[in-house]
Amino acid sequence: MNQKINTKGILKVFAAHVRPYAGRFAIILFLIGIAKGIDVIVPIFYKRFFDLISGEIAVTAEELPGLLVGTMVAVLALHGVSWLAWRVLAVSNAWFQTRVMADITQTGHEYMLGHSYKFFSDSFTGSLVRKVNRLARSFEKLADQIEFTFVPITVVIVGNMIVLWTRSHLLASILFGWIVFYLIVNIAYARWKSKYDYKASQVDSEATGVLADAITNAITVKLFTGLGYEKTAYRKVTEKLRKLRLLSWNMGELMDAIQGGFMIIIEFIMMYYAIQLWQEGVLTIGDFALIQGYLVGLFIVMWDIGRSIRRVYEALADADEMVEILEMPHGVKDSRRAKVLDVQKGEIEFKNVYFSFRKTRRVLRGLNLKIKAGEKVALVGPSGAGKSTITKLLFRFYDVERGQIIIGNQRISKVTQESLRENLALVPQEPILFHRSIMENIRYGRRGATDDEVMEAARRAHAHEFIKSLPEGYETLVGERGVKLSGGERQRVAIARAILKDAPILVLDEATSSLDSESESLIQEALEELMEGKTTIVIAHRLSTIMKMDRILVIEEGKLVDAGTHKQLLKKKDGIYKKLWEIQAGGFIE
Repeated sequence: MNQKINTKGILKVFAAHVRPYAGRFAIILFLIGIAKGIDVIVPIFYKRFFDLISGEIAVTAEELPGLLVGTMVAVLALHGVSWLAWRVLAVSNAWFQTRVMADITQTGHEYMLGHSYKFFSDSFTGSLVRKVNRLARSFEKLADQIEFTFVPITVVIVGNMIVLWTRSHLLASILFGWIVFYLIVNIAYARWKSKYDYKASQVDSEATGVLADAITNAITVKLFTGLGYEKTAYRKVTEKLRKLRLLSWNMGELMDAIQGGFMIIIEFIMMYYAIQLWQEGVLTIGDFALIQGYLVGLFIVMWDIGRSIRRVYEALADADEMVEILEMPHGVKDSRRAKVLDVQKGEIEFKNVYFSFRKTRRVLRGLNLKIKAGEKVALVGPSGAGKSTITKLLFRFYDVERGQIIIGNQRISKVTQESLRENLALVPQEPILFHRSIMENIRYGRRGATDDEVMEAARRAHAHEFIKSLPEGYETLVGERGVKLSGGERQRVAIARAILKDAPILVLDEATSSLDSESESLIQEALEELMEGKTTIVIAHRLSTIMKMDRILVIEEGKLVDAGTHKQLLKKKDGIYKKLWEIQAGGFIE
């Protein structure tokens, strides 16, 4: 509850996105000034109108109708100018706000995707999406309050004070004092209430994350009959959100009641002193129309400013979580003078590499290993030995704590992440596909590839056969994360994508684990062709892949403890590899 909103950071983000369109924004503010300035001028004409009728302005009976009509024509003309200003303003503002909102969303998207593997593994996808969208909507809320409340009320207050001061210093002073008091109460109340708005914003993100997590794992919920459990969990967080929203709305209603009381009181005070001044001959009948017109206009914008101050704090609370992400340094960044990786040779070396997760779980302990250019190696060892971590560090999803990883003669920490990953291809154990067509998913390996090249990669991965059997062929949408395809089909699409990429360094992380024996035998030839001439790292359960490797590297407790061919390792009496082999009866290694 004591979390402070980073107002400065939020406004800095918004200002940076408004700056390219400062000219358009200035025009919008100018038009608002004209429109609201006319609202200040019109009551002066109504004062003249009633002064003419009451005889405060001496005219002949013949002149009076023409002067009254002329006064109303002037009012009509002023309203016409105001109407035109609002119409031009509406069109300009629609372009301005939608353009800035799009830019903000794009910035959020780009910066968020630049965050590290750890950032995404620690976050709910649904919450992140919500935060990006909410930042743009927060800008819209804030811009609306500035354009349609704060700027108008500034014009109205300044204009009203100037005109009233010319009629009565007393009335102008009374109204000005009331305005200051009113604003202080509203701002103080809104600031106090903002902590509850911030908490509601946090719980809203939490509720979105819980919902997204349950929907993403809907099949697991069904398999483990977890509907009741998920229902209870979601009910708890939504009930928590409901209570916070109810509290926030009730606080708003309380302030509305207080504001209404303030307005009733100031209207009575103003009219009371106006009557006395009229009796003294200071004011005319027309001044009553002027004062009432100003009070009504002022009440409209002042009523809105109470709500607007609260909406501003709500908008800031909504924006705060995403701005925190925008201000959070990327966990893995290119060095200032990062160069492009030049893979003349695909030699890979880990030099005394240490790595821990969250500083509490040491995974790699002084790992030293060297893989020659074009060499095909398998990583084996007990679960948790660090095999997958080695590949994640190679892709620089994490930075090492100590030591170096070198490709060719370049440290990967000194090259751009993009050039590093352009030269690496991965076929993961559980490939996740975009909710796009099969054609688009395979083409992601090389986005400039032709349809024929995509289909050729699919043929080599033995995916073409099942793709052509689908009603829409290569244009078939695979569903979120590829759920419309079987595990083996997703795997073959991932292999086709890697074939199309044709990177010099290849990582296969359980690349055939989701395939049945028939499917595996179909793509072994394709995998061998894919590995030809490439430096290859394989993590696999199945010996059909491991036994064909040039070398097998045995990893235990984050260190390289043994290396050799399958036959060489089996000859070692107390070797870890031989123990794994014997335990799994020659059929399963890891």
